[in-house]
Amino acid sequence: MPKEIYLDNAATTPCDPKVLKEMGPFFGEIYGNPSSFNDSGRKARKALEDAREKIARILGAKNQEVIFTSSATEANNLAIFGIIKTSKGIVAQPQVITTKIEHHSVLEPIKKLEEYGAKINYLSVNKEGLIDLNEFKKVLTPETILISIIYANNEIGSLQPIKKLAKIIKEFKKDSEYPYFHTDASQAASHLDLKVNNLGVDLMTLSSHKIYGPKGVAALYIKRGTKIEPIIYGGGQEFGLRSATETVPLIVGFAKALEITNSKRQITNNIQEKLREHFINELKKNFSSVKINGPENPKDRVPHIINLTFPGIENEQLLLQLDKRGIWASAGSACTSHEIEPSHVLTAIGLSKEASRSSIRFSLGRQTTKTGLDYVLKILPKVVKKIEKLYPKNLKKHYYAR
Repeated sequence: MPKEIYLDNAATTPCDPKVLKEMGPFFGEIYGNPSSFNDSGRKARKALEDAREKIARILGAKNQEVIFTSSATEANNLAIFGIIKTSKGIVAQPQVITTKIEHHSVLEPIKKLEEYGAKINYLSVNKEGLIDLNEFKKVLTPETILISIIYANNEIGSLQPIKKLAKIIKEFKKDSEYPYFHTDASQAASHLDLKVNNLGVDLMTLSSHKIYGPKGVAALYIKRGTKIEPIIYGGGQEFGLRSATETVPLIVGFAKALEITNSKRQITNNIQEKLREHFINELKKNFSSVKINGPENPKDRVPHIINLTFPGIENEQLLLQLDKRGIWASAGSACTSHEIEPSHVLTAIGLSKEASRSSIRFSLGRQTTKTGLDYVLKILPKVVKKIEKLYPKNLKKHYYAR
């Protein structure tokens, strides 16, 4: 058996060796500032623009529509604050539509907008984490400036109908400029269509470290003609929308990672769908009451995320026992893993606080194998029995098949 089974790929992925090799020269040999007017700077600038072109081609976008940032969090903040800043004087009270299951890098800036006086419509989701298109239509108003809806949820894997939403928005706005439509595609990039014309979005966030690229770099697609203002000011890099010297090595690695991901997408999906179904089917044989959180229909979810509730078993204890045996999973979003409060995503789909605290997430990666998952399936019943003995008061009933 391998020494470690890494099943936290929704939090971050290991950097692909080909990506590391691609970045190598830009940490030493090609070190110039891409804004400098010298040969070293020109080499760095060429690498930067080649990477931008590579990403733009994969998205079906124009080069100048790809803006590099330091993270998906920054990209989401730029999309949200940058759009709202343009609405001053256009509407008395700007309105924003989002969902209750967004990543915190969307929810927190939107909460800040609410403090500033914006009206926020939080769309509810059903037990599978899917929004209601009719509810969405009802909250659209002429004062709606921005719509930000996640493409694939990072905790339960549910997919929102981005193309259908884009069509509704297009019909609603007619010749109007607003509302703009933003989606956070950080968790979707490894598995779903990213062609912006197919999706119909105005802004889209991508993250490098979710697709086997380096941490510290991300991108925001901004459709040409979109009115947006910067949130970071300085030297005017990135077409005046994100001032700061570009991190050329990381950007080069990001582009390579997206290129590899795009070429392997269908193969990856097929493999992970089979692994996921194998894991769930075998799991049900050992646990009679385990609950699978998220959509049942494979078409409504990404294949790599498996969110499970083990009634009466504290997720912290379960993760600790798995970690001791070289199995690395998580209790949900890595950005909130140290919080005591239950997951806002799980409570939004109807789970109680107790059930939320009994839920863990296994997220598959390109390195995940059937052998590794079978090892997890072998270990899980043992650690659950151990926790039952240590903490019997937490159990409402014994639920696993003996």
